[in-house]
Amino acid sequence: MNKYKLLLAGSTVAIAGMLLLTNSINGKSEERKAINTSPVVKEKGVESRNEEWAKYYPRQYDSWKKTKESDKIDDQLTKNPQLPVLWAGYGFSKDYNAPRGHFYTIQDITNTLRTGGPIDAVTGPMPTACWSCKSPDVPRMIEEVGELEYFTGKWAKYGQEIVNPIGCGDCHDSKTANLTLTRPYLKKGLEASGVKLEDITHQDMRSLVCAQCHAEYYFKKTEWTDAAGTKKTAAVVTFPWANGLTAEGMEKYYDDANFSDWTHTISKTPMLKAQHPGYEMFKSGIHAQRGVACADCHMPYVQEGAVKYSDHHITSPLDNIATTCLNCHQETEAEFKAVVKTKLERKEQLNKIAMDNLAKAHLEAGKAWEAGATEEEMKDILQDIRHGQWKWDYSIASHGAFYHAPEETLRLLSVANEQAQTARLKLVSVLARHGVVDYIAPDFSTKESAQALAGVDMPKLVAEKEAFKATLLQEWNKQAVEKGILNMETRKGMSDNTSYK
Repeated sequence: MNKYKLLLAGSTVAIAGMLLLTNSINGKSEERKAINTSPVVKEKGVESRNEEWAKYYPRQYDSWKKTKESDKIDDQLTKNPQLPVLWAGYGFSKDYNAPRGHFYTIQDITNTLRTGGPIDAVTGPMPTACWSCKSPDVPRMIEEVGELEYFTGKWAKYGQEIVNPIGCGDCHDSKTANLTLTRPYLKKGLEASGVKLEDITHQDMRSLVCAQCHAEYYFKKTEWTDAAGTKKTAAVVTFPWANGLTAEGMEKYYDDANFSDWTHTISKTPMLKAQHPGYEMFKSGIHAQRGVACADCHMPYVQEGAVKYSDHHITSPLDNIATTCLNCHQETEAEFKAVVKTKLERKEQLNKIAMDNLAKAHLEAGKAWEAGATEEEMKDILQDIRHGQWKWDYSIASHGAFYHAPEETLRLLSVANEQAQTARLKLVSVLARHGVVDYIAPDFSTKESAQALAGVDMPKLVAEKEAFKATLLQEWNKQAVEKGILNMETRKGMSDNTSYK
C-alpha cells in the first residue's frame, strides 16, 4: 500500500512540475512572440520622443538611459593645448570635449561655446546643420519642412523644435521598428561612392545607422527657391565620398572643389576640419573586412530569460570586454587591456609629435607673413600645412579610430608629421630671405597660452553663453513642452557639466 502511495505522490509531483514547466515555456513563448511582433509606435512620421518608444521596448530604453552615466567632461583643449593653435579662427579653438553618452547630445550642443550665445532665431555663429547629428527631431523636421528649408538659416532657428537627444527614431522606422536611414545625405553619399541602396544588407545597416552621424561631412552651400519664390541659401550636410572613403580621396574632393572650412587666422591657410569620420576609418580596418558591424561591439546582445535584445547602452567595448572583444580575441581580460594600453601609448606619441609640428608650422607661417613673405613664397607651404593637418585630424577626430583601424591611424599620423616638417623646412628658407633667423615659436604649452595666441576671448564667450542659457534656452524648452514634443521629466538626473565653469 505504501508503495502505491509513494508512486502516486511521486506522479503528482512530476505532473505538477510538468505543468509549471509548461506554463513557464508558454509564458516565455508569449514573451518572445510579443517581442518579435513589432508594434506601431507611430503610424505616420517620425516619433522623436524616446519615452514613447519605451512603452513598447522597455528593455532597450532602460539600457539606453544608462548612457546618462557617461557625464564626465574631458576637456581636450586642456589635455592637448596644441589644439587652439591648430584651430585658430575656428569654433573648436573655443571649446572641445571628448564625446559623452547619447543622453547628453542636446545638452552638449546647447552648452558648447562653439554655438555661441544667440539672442533670437537669426543670430549666432552656426547654421541649422549643426543639429543634424544630435536628435531624432532632425528627421522629423526634415520631413515636416523639407530638406532644403531645414538646412537654411541659423542654428537657433530650431532650438524649440530639436529637443530630444539621440535615440530610437534616429535609427528605427517609427511604424515598423526596422533599422532605417533617416538622414537623406547619407543615402546620397553612399550613392556617390558607388553603393546601390537596394543591395544594402541587414548587417550593413547595423553599421550604416551609425554612419548617419559618425562620418565626415561638410556644409555645401546650395542655392534654392522656396514655394513663395524667395531665393535662399542652404548649408546642406554633404558626404565627400565621390572619390572613395579614404583621407586622400576626400582631400582630392575638397581640393578639386576649392573648398575650405575656414581660413586660419595665424598662418592664413585655407583649412579643412575633419568632423568625425568613424565609419570611413572603420571601413578601412580589419573588423569591417571580417564582416563585423558597429553594433556587434558597441551594442552586444543581452539575454534576459527568454528574451534576447541589443544593449543600447552604447559605449566603448572596453567597458564590457567579456561580451564584446573576448568573443573573438583569445587573451584574458587583463592581457587584452595591457595590449591595448601599450598600443594607445604608441599612437599618442605620434599624435603629439604631429600636433607639435603642425602648431609650430602655423606660428612660423604667421611670422613669415609678418616679415613680408609673398603669396607665391607661401603657396606650397600652406598646401603642405592644409594637407598635413587634414590627415592628422582625419586620423584622430573620430576618437575610436585607432581601435577601428590601427595601421591606417598610424600611417596618417606619420604622413601628417612628414608634411608638417616639410612645411617647416620650407619656412626656414622663407624666413631667412626676409631677415628672420633662429625664430622660435611662442609657448603654447597650456590651454590659456594657446588660446591667447589664437585670439580666443573666453570671458566674453562664457558670458554670452550663460546669458543665452538663462534666457533664450529657457524659452525654447517652454515652447517645446507646450507643443508636446518635450517631456522635462526625461531630463531628470541630467548633470550640467561644462569645461568652462
